[in-house]
Amino acid sequence: MADDQFAGRGQQESTWISAPGKNLTFSLLLKPSFLPITQQFKLNMVVCNALRNAISNFSQRNIAFKWPNDLYYDHKKLGGILIENMLAGNTYKASIIGIGINVNQLEFSGLLAHKATSLGQILQRDVNLIQLLAEICSQIESGYLRLKSGTYTDLEEQYLKGLYNYDEIAFYKQGDDVFEARITGVTAQGLLVMEKAGKTVQFNLKEIEFLTKEK
Repeated sequence: MADDQFAGRGQQESTWISAPGKNLTFSLLLKPSFLPITQQFKLNMVVCNALRNAISNFSQRNIAFKWPNDLYYDHKKLGGILIENMLAGNTYKASIIGIGINVNQLEFSGLLAHKATSLGQILQRDVNLIQLLAEICSQIESGYLRLKSGTYTDLEEQYLKGLYNYDEIAFYKQGDDVFEARITGVTAQGLLVMEKAGKTVQFNLKEIEFLTKEK
């Protein structure tokens, strides 16, 4: 856990900026050797579901996660997840799960002012970082143990229930092309499945950009 993170990383070398002492920035080390590498996105689902449950329970607010790794509230980014997997042949050696959540930071500079939010802004009060961390870790442990035991039959259903823009018509951008589409699911490998112009298409990380509702 970092009290002051000065070189945070997001997905595909994006940066993560956090005010000292205000937010939660921490990493967890797991060893999911039981999970086939073809099913690796299930771990992402577990973590996303756990974060959504933990923050919703803590704040009594409905939190969503934007594919593949962002936490959202009211169309603004509340946090992010970065999972780095280490493989040994065809099995997992370990997974490092990096999590950053805007908690008590009330001001964001530049473009972030209109794109980011925090629990402090949402609730209009300070949040106890250690209590929130404990709730998150408890939820992740519970979901992880259920995944390990093979009893997490509703994993995808719960994930899709909290997925930002799921089953809604929204605007997206791929290169110079702006288009309407509806998210219909996510594959076991983590590809986003969409219905676009009557056809089913799939997108990998960073291939498309989510546009705001107003666009």
